[in-house]
Amino acid sequence: MNFLFAWRYFKSKKSTNAINIIAWISMIAIMVSTAALIIVLSVFNGFEDLVKNLYGDFYADIKITPGQGKFFTADTAFIQKVKSVNGVNQLSFTVEEKAVLVNGDYQSIVFLKGVDKNYNTVNKLSHYITDGKYELGTPGTPAIVSGSGIANAVGAIPGLAQLPLVIYLPNRKANNFNSLNAMHSFEVKPAGIFSVQQEFDDKYAFTNLAFIQYMLDLNADEYSSIELSAKNPDETNDIKKRLQKKLGEQYIIKTSYEQNQSLFTVMQIEKWVIYGILSLILVVAAFNMIGALTMLVLEKEKDIAVLKAMGASEKRIQNIFLSEGFVLAGAGGFLGMLIALIICFIQIKFKLIKLEGGTFIINYYPVKMTVPDFILVTLTIMIIAVLASWIPAKKAAAQFYSLKS
Repeated sequence: MNFLFAWRYFKSKKSTNAINIIAWISMIAIMVSTAALIIVLSVFNGFEDLVKNLYGDFYADIKITPGQGKFFTADTAFIQKVKSVNGVNQLSFTVEEKAVLVNGDYQSIVFLKGVDKNYNTVNKLSHYITDGKYELGTPGTPAIVSGSGIANAVGAIPGLAQLPLVIYLPNRKANNFNSLNAMHSFEVKPAGIFSVQQEFDDKYAFTNLAFIQYMLDLNADEYSSIELSAKNPDETNDIKKRLQKKLGEQYIIKTSYEQNQSLFTVMQIEKWVIYGILSLILVVAAFNMIGALTMLVLEKEKDIAVLKAMGASEKRIQNIFLSEGFVLAGAGGFLGMLIALIICFIQIKFKLIKLEGGTFIINYYPVKMTVPDFILVTLTIMIIAVLASWIPAKKAAAQFYSLKS
C-alpha cells in the first residue's frame, strides 16, 4: 500500500514543475553513479582476475621453504612425507640465488633459479616463451631461459650472442668476499626468452638445477624450495594446513596468493577506495532527493491531512514518503545497473575500449561482472535512500496539516 501511494505521487502531475525536475535530476544522478560503480568495479575485477592468472601461471599452487637459512635438505623420507599429504599432485625442486649475468661490457643482476625437469608440471613458464625454446641444458653445458628485460639488458638473445655469456655466482666457501675467489663463474648458453609481466621479465632467469647446485657447492638433496601443484587448486588452503601439520613449524608453507599477498592486498584497497569515491556521487544525488521529497511533502499537504483524517497513523505517513525515496532511488539504481550490464557486455564481447600505451599483455580493458558487486551497490543505494528520505518523511508524519484552504 505504501509503495502504491509512493508510485502515484511519483508519476502524478505536480503544481510546480521544479518538483518534477529535481526528482528526475536526483534519479538520473543515482542512475549515472550506479552505472559508474558497477562498471569501475567490474573493470577492477577484470584486472584482478588477469593478474591472478598471470601470477598463478608463474607461481606454484604451494611453496615450501625453510624457516631458517636459505637451503634445506629434502631426503627420501621427507619427500615421501610431502607426497603422502592428501591433495598434493606434483613436486618440483628448486634452488634460487642472486647472480650476475655478463655479456662483454653488459651485465645485469638476476635471480637465477635452478629447476628440475618436473618444473613444467607446477608452473606454466614454458607457455610464455617468446623467442628460442624452453631448454635448461645439462650440468656440464648449462643453458638459461631469461626474462625479456634481462635478455635485452645484456643481449642474451638465443643464437645471436657473439661474446660468451658468463654467469657469476657467490662462492659459499670463500672466507673473504673481496678476493678473486669470492665468485664462481661459468659460461652458459642463452636458450630462450620469456615474457610474462615486467616484474618477472626484469628479474628472473632459469637454468639447470644440478648446475646451480654444483656452482653453489650444494649436495644433490639440498634445495631452496619445493614447489607443488594441487590436484584441486581451490583446496590449496586446506592442503597447506595438512602440510604444515605434517612437516612442522620449521618450514614456511605459502599458497600462490600468500606468495603475492602484498600485491593482492593493494589491489583490494584500490578497489575499495574507488568504491568510496564513487559512492560520494550517490551522496550528492541524495541531497537532490532530500530537496525533491521536501517539496513533495509541501505539495501533498492536503493529501496528508485527508489521510490523517481517515485514521492514517504518523508511522503510515512516514512510510509512504520513505517508500517514495525508495521509488526514486530504486528506479535510478535499476536503470543504472541495466546500463552497466549493457556496457560491460559490449566490452566483454567486442573489446571496444582500448588500453593506451600498448605495454600491457592485453590491449583492452578487461571486465568481469560479479553478483557480490551488484548486491553491494544495491545495499548502498538502499542505505542512501533511507538516509535521504528519512528527514522529509519524519517531517511529513509529525507536522500538523489542516484541510482548510
